[in-house]
Formats: sequence, structure tokens, C-alpha cells
Amino acid sequence: MPGGADLVVLRGALPDPAAAIRDAAPLLAEDGVLLVDVPNAEYWRLAERLLRGGAAPIEVPIGAMTRQGLLQAIEAAGLVPLDVPQPPEAGPAQAFAERVAPALGLEVAAYMRRAVAPRWLLRAARRQPLPLMLLAQVLKPVGGVNDVRVDLPLGLAATHPGIVVRVSQQPETPELPAAMPRLLILQRRLLNSPRAPAFVNHYRQRGWVVVQEFDDDPAHWPTIAGSNHFAFRGVHAVQTSTPKLEVLFREFNEEVAVFPNTVAELPELQNFAEIGRVTLFLGALRREEDTAPYLDVLNAVLAEARGRLAVEVIYDRAAFEALQTSHKRFWPILPYGEYRALMGRCELCFLPLADTRFNSFKSDLKFVEAAAHGLCCLASPVVYGSTIRDGKNGLIIDGPAALGAALRSLLADPARARDIGRAARDWVRENRMMSGQVKSRLAWYRSLWDRRVELDAAMLRRAPEFAALE
Repeated sequence: MPGGADLVVLRGALPDPAAAIRDAAPLLAEDGVLLVDVPNAEYWRLAERLLRGGAAPIEVPIGAMTRQGLLQAIEAAGLVPLDVPQPPEAGPAQAFAERVAPALGLEVAAYMRRAVAPRWLLRAARRQPLPLMLLAQVLKPVGGVNDVRVDLPLGLAATHPGIVVRVSQQPETPELPAAMPRLLILQRRLLNSPRAPAFVNHYRQRGWVVVQEFDDDPAHWPTIAGSNHFAFRGVHAVQTSTPKLEVLFREFNEEVAVFPNTVAELPELQNFAEIGRVTLFLGALRREEDTAPYLDVLNAVLAEARGRLAVEVIYDRAAFEALQTSHKRFWPILPYGEYRALMGRCELCFLPLADTRFNSFKSDLKFVEAAAHGLCCLASPVVYGSTIRDGKNGLIIDGPAALGAALRSLLADPARARDIGRAARDWVRENRMMSGQVKSRLAWYRSLWDRRVELDAAMLRRAPEFAALE
């Protein structure tokens, strides 16, 4: 549709790349991006072969363009080039340039700009993008929390033109042009020490909008209440993962946004290869008390299964030791990629959550991750009851007897488990892909910057602690 494309990609053997660029430009939305991937007509290896001579003719790839020709085609189409990446090549390119550039009347650096890249990979848009600096201060990585809530979402945001992202565990204050929009994202910082107001004030005085990223019940950390919830009063805005947490945080800060947990990609399916045998994934961290009531019935089903059911256990050593089967493996806390890879090799996923206040504020992330791999999830009604359609994209388990019945049913009909897992994967594709959230996230971040004076005044009213610092 003309004027509606977020992204247009031109690559491959384009007979007339300049014409393709001209035709693609009207397809772009106002903030859309054109990605052009074409061979470099001046690539130094082509010139080297020509100078060396030989029987084989020199063939310039179809659709090859010079750097200048590509930039001229972009300009002629009414677009603005955003970048021209030039992948470096070691030694030989530099040595060739030093020999050839003087004979062409060029400086070595100028020739390298034209010739070092085998292909041009360029992004263009209707206008220069608005800049935005996102600085994130994160926790020490544990169990993929950083990946899901900060690293991966901001990594995707950084693929958008104009977005600059820096993620660090240590506080820093980059030197930026005075007018550059800037946000500081604090990942689950308790801000409970007497130095917390000065810490936040350091950034607000330098023009930063401060956002708290928090996705758990703050009552789990009593020191937050001990500081009268300065962790939420003393920032410009809060971002979280569920509507229930949003309601809670709005008691302390009017500016709250919800970004449900998502996955960055749908991995290739690896499970259900051996339909008569299934593996149960038991991998959520710190759920020993939630899992313990189910171990007896799980042992009973394992005994009946006679090797057709295996269990992968992460972190919960007590549960692992209690399982009375040789068809089990224990894993410590794994890096996020390895955790997801192990999950992807299983067919079933058990997600028990007891009905406690802390659990009730959790998100459905574990279901989303498992469903992305096509696992059939057996989950508690707590948290997962609002996401899972029982019998369609998962199974709701409201007690040990229900777990036993569900496992026996699935062992008798593994194809049903496979179908439920595939339906869950389809649900994730439609509802919880990280790429579908980037636009709304960036729009909110930009709106915070546009309203920074208003937000700062509201923060000062909520947090009189700042007055003593003026």
C-alpha cells in the first residue's frame, strides 16, 4: 500500500537498482525505512583482479553500484541516507589501497571509503530521524530478567534510526548535546538509601527523564515501603509488565506504562520428534514451595510412564532429589540462551504458582517463552488463568490431582500435547512478539521527553526530598 510500509527491503540481483529505489520511495510510511543491499561496483577485489590480469573475465555483479551512485539514487528518490556501514577488512585491502590510491589521485582513506566494502548496506528514510538516547542501568544478570525486560527490547529499539542505546550495570553520565532527548531507565532499583534523592537529582539536573523499570511486587522488599516508596515517587515514570502492577504503581506515580513480556523470535521447533516419549521442563526459578505439593503425584506418573516421561530440572535441587526416576537431569541457573535452548528440546512445561500475594503480581512470561518453543504448558490458574484457554493453548492445573490426570491424558495421546503446543506458539506469534511492541514503547519514551517539564514538576510535588537538594 503506498505510504504505509514501515520497511521496504531491496536486495539481490536488481537490474536497475536506481529505478528500484525510486519506485520504493513512495511505498514508505512517514517514518518508514528503506533498506538497500547491493554489490559495490568499486570493490577493491574486482580492481585487483583486473590489474592482475588473466584468462578469466572480470564480472561485475548485476546491480552493483558505486558509493556515490547509491547516494545519488537515494537523493533523487527524495530520501535521506541514514548510514553507509563499511565493514572493515584486514591487511590486504589497506595494502592494495596504499599502492593504488596515489595513482588515482586519491587519498588512501578516500579510496578505502569507496572500495573496502564488498556490498553496500544502506538505510534511507523520508527525513532525518529524531534522536533519542536510552541509557539503562541494569541488575547483575540472573535468570534472563535483564534479557526480557531491558536488553532485548532496547536492542530492538536501537535498530530504529536515531535511537542510541547504552546498557550498563554501573552508573554513568554520557556527555550529550544539550538538545538531545535522553532517558535513564533504572531496572528494579530500590532507591531506598539516603543517597537515592541525590542520585536521581544528578540526572534530572542534567536534563534526563528518569524511568523506573519494575516487574515484581514491591512488598517483597520491605525497604521500599520504608522509604515511603521513593522508588516510584522519586522518578518521572514507571514501566511494568502487567495491568495489576500498573494499578499498584499508580498509587505512587501517575505516569505508568505497561509493556507485557514478549519474546524476540520464534525459534525453530525441535520437540515432539519422538512422539511416544516426552520430557517435562521444570525450570522456573525460586518456586520450590510452589512445586513441592505436586512431587508425589509427579512421582506416581513417572513410575507408570516407565521411561516415556523424563524431567529437566533447573535450580530446584530439592525437587530434583525428590523425583524417583533415573529419567531426570539437573541444571544450575543457565545463561538465558542456554535456558531457552534446553526448554526448546522439551515437550511439556509445568508452571505451578501457589495463591500468594507475591505470585499474584507475577507475569505470564514463562508461558510465553515455553509456548514460543511449541511446548504444551500445564499451569496454575494463578497468573496463567487469564492467558491460557484451557484445553486450547495450554492446560490449567488447579491441584495435584489435576496434574496427574493431565499428564496421564497427554502420555496416552502425545499428539494432543503437540497440537496444544502449536496453538500456544500461534498465540505468541499473534500477541507477544517483541517486534510488535517497539513502536508503542518508543512513542511513550518520546512522549515522556516532550512532557518532561510537566513530569518533573509532578515528581517534585510527590517527592519533597528533592527540595533539600536545591
